[in-house]
Amino acid sequence: MKLQGVIVTSENPAKLIEFYKAVFQKDKPDWTGGSYSGFELENEAFVIGPHDKVKGKNPQPGRIMINFETENVKKEYDRMVELGAKSIAKPYQPGEEDRMWLATLEDPDGNYIQLGSR
Repeated sequence: MKLQGVIVTSENPAKLIEFYKAVFQKDKPDWTGGSYSGFELENEAFVIGPHDKVKGKNPQPGRIMINFETENVKKEYDRMVELGAKSIAKPYQPGEEDRMWLATLEDPDGNYIQLGSR
């Protein structure tokens, strides 16, 4: 089994689409169909759309985290904060001798985004 992609639903998908267009540095989603829009990231799809049972901000944002790998966590963290993401955890190294960096942010719907490097 292999991950095909992620679908993020929202009461206001247009707002999330605008945010993630800026995050992914794209002028528009890679595709739009019906009320859904998708971004192609490597071999996976990141899809945003409406859902009639989703209202307001995510009340439990830590339940599922959207993870993105980047070469420079500090730089991407700063850029995403400038785009309007809320800081949850500033860039840090989880282990003393670990080369890995992590940072956690919150998107406009209250979903957690974790940036990581290896």
